[in-house]
Amino acid sequence: MPPPPASAAADSKGSYPSDRLRLLRDTGQEGAARRAALAQLTDDWLAGLFERAAGRTGSGIALIAVGGYGRGELSPRSDLDLLLLHDGKAGARTVAELADRLWYPVWDLGLALDHSVRTPAEARKAARDDLKVQLGLLDARHLAGDPELTGALRGTALADWREQAPKRLPELREISCERAARQGELQYLLEPDLKEARGGLRDATALRAVAASWLADAPREGLEAARTRLLDVRDALHLTTGRTTDRLSLQEQDQVAEALGVLDADVLLRQVYESARTISYASDVTWREVGRVLRSRSVRPVLRGLLRGRTAGGGPGRGERSPLAEGVVELDGEAVLARTARPDRDPVLPLRAAAAAAQAGLPLSLHAVRRLRTGAATRPLPVPWPAEAREQLVTLLGAGAQTVPVWEALEAEGIVTWLLPDWERVRCRPQRNAVHRWTVDRHLIETAVRAAALTRRVHRPDLLLIAALLHDIGKGWPGDHSVSGETIARDMAARIGFDARDVTVIATLVRHHLLLIETATRRDLSDPATIEAVADTVGSTGTLELLHALTEADALATGPAAWSAWRGSLVADLAKRVTARLAGETAPQGRPADEPTAEQERLAVEAWRTGGPVLTLRTRAEGHGETDPPAGPFAGPSAAADPEPEPEPVGVELLMAVPDQPGVLPAAAGILAMHRLTVRAADLRSVDPVGEGPVLLLSWRVAAEYGSLPQTVRLRADLVRALDGSLDVSARLAEREQAYARRSRGMQAPPPRVTVASGSSQLATVIEVRAQDAQGLLHRIGRALESARVTVRSAHVSTLGANAVDAFYVTDEKGEPLADEVAVEVARTVENALK
Repeated sequence: MPPPPASAAADSKGSYPSDRLRLLRDTGQEGAARRAALAQLTDDWLAGLFERAAGRTGSGIALIAVGGYGRGELSPRSDLDLLLLHDGKAGARTVAELADRLWYPVWDLGLALDHSVRTPAEARKAARDDLKVQLGLLDARHLAGDPELTGALRGTALADWREQAPKRLPELREISCERAARQGELQYLLEPDLKEARGGLRDATALRAVAASWLADAPREGLEAARTRLLDVRDALHLTTGRTTDRLSLQEQDQVAEALGVLDADVLLRQVYESARTISYASDVTWREVGRVLRSRSVRPVLRGLLRGRTAGGGPGRGERSPLAEGVVELDGEAVLARTARPDRDPVLPLRAAAAAAQAGLPLSLHAVRRLRTGAATRPLPVPWPAEAREQLVTLLGAGAQTVPVWEALEAEGIVTWLLPDWERVRCRPQRNAVHRWTVDRHLIETAVRAAALTRRVHRPDLLLIAALLHDIGKGWPGDHSVSGETIARDMAARIGFDARDVTVIATLVRHHLLLIETATRRDLSDPATIEAVADTVGSTGTLELLHALTEADALATGPAAWSAWRGSLVADLAKRVTARLAGETAPQGRPADEPTAEQERLAVEAWRTGGPVLTLRTRAEGHGETDPPAGPFAGPSAAADPEPEPEPVGVELLMAVPDQPGVLPAAAGILAMHRLTVRAADLRSVDPVGEGPVLLLSWRVAAEYGSLPQTVRLRADLVRALDGSLDVSARLAEREQAYARRSRGMQAPPPRVTVASGSSQLATVIEVRAQDAQGLLHRIGRALESARVTVRSAHVSTLGANAVDAFYVTDEKGEPLADEVAVEVARTVENALK
């Protein structure tokens, strides 16, 4: 960069910096008014710079604002998008000197600047070559100099855009889709990019460009308010962070909420999500209309005249209408209302139209949805609903993935809350849990989508689908969402028109929708008390069948960390055992899950024979696996290469057999942490393979934190050293934990919670640990249990995202459950160790 002209510093010492700072600190002027005032202040300053540098007339040259600044929307840390346009008559040196006198004062103030110097011909060529330049010119606004030059460029840019729109709009659509795939959907992200994510400010700008093409226009209702809300949030983000950023990070959300006068970060996110949803829906409708128009233009007029009826752009009365349901027809690739439909007299029509559209895989037209909204307001459904309305809702939910866009169309126009008022509390509600991919309302719909694929497994598909829709409805209320959800589900199921018996089943499913997954992953399935408790809660095989399907659908709709083949097998085994109990049978058919496999028995025998640990590592993929040779004192080195990590969340299975002795659990867990293996799940049990003494079997499902998996011979060598005391595992992990703590300052997690799960077992005391997952967590828990002088009979470890939920079945030295006061003291010991 060349040195600044001598007058640059003087030009930048005016009142603009102090006036700008005063404006940004003025709490009495915020939002759109402040953006406009900041743009006007900047306009005046730049115009002054231009006049001093080029003279008051500036004939043949103009300073133009483009992009967001051209729209007069200047956020505190926005770039200044400027174009210095000249007619080419002034010399290149003169234009360059003028540009320097304009750009350097901007840089001197530390403002971000996106600048260019072009003739009108160069500007048109740049627009043809670069879509971003062309979009920026659509918002060109005169700042100083020759207004006729600016006016001519604006007219030319708009004319070029309208002429080229049939070719450029598909390009713009493709860019928007690529950006959405890269950045995600703003309305579901915990740390959204307000500008780049789908439904953000970029998409709102794209809709303006589509409108400027005159080919299509976005639904206007609520769109400008949504865009303004996102701009307000971005302004507050800029001011609270002092940085040019569009990403609303978790640690900044409370500050931004406070700056906007919003109750808390959850309310802020909900407002952001609602705005993003409005923009996303408007984008879907607009791009669908663009596609329809472009398809229509691709058919030559003569051929279009020869085609009888089905023309993509014919409009009412010119296209062919295919019946879908009573009052609903297909027209031009959309579900629309028939000419004879009367939404004001047919209260079931909204559900019938939605079900027909979803079953046909068609979007509901914007005009149809708005007519349905008017009809729903004029004549709402009676309560309880008639049978047809209930059946149409079940049909809509049973359409699978095609349900989602139709439901979103109903949501966008407020029809869902007209039908189900309790839905309002979960609409756009964020879930601050890394395991969940969706907001509460979208998760409920996704669960129904997953449940639709499981309806052949149950005797009452309608109850499954409704329970899927309502299972988390209690998250809009304080307290345990399962408890509050049961009450709400009873009211909603009765409102929908189910009889008392079905209402009870739906309420039971909602109340206990976490029962199977929590029991299967945190309890000992070989303990009769576990099976008895689940059977008593469920009550019947029919309800259990529905609950099993709902559990799978819920987990699949949550995210990849919530379900795996391993979790599915545990839930299936639990369901089989409970089914047998409800049917009066003594045990389910097949090998019980607690009975060791042939491979585990071989390892246990080898460990007893050699008196030392034996390990084997096995990758798992779709039921097939590759196994490292067992690592033991006579097994020889592993001949297998380090196995590749498995994409399945359960990772790799590591089996250990160790002669029973004190400290096995903390030593084994510590060794895994030392080798940077993340424990996804674990199971510990004691067996007596030859009747000569117990051997501990530890089954771990692990994944490498990074890099490749260690070989079993290395793991065994370190485990032997840890057990004989020559390797201080605790010291090694403490050093690493200190280094990690220095790198993660400011990161806060809820404190650990350790409780006694009373009544969970007749054979042992169950200590349940809930904590932030971290390296060495199991090692610390194991040491604490050892120090409490209890015996770990079995352990069941599960990890969901950043949260670990572990259950330990412990007994005293006599093998009996702990006394109540002793159990409480043990839980307190473990909790203190984790703090």
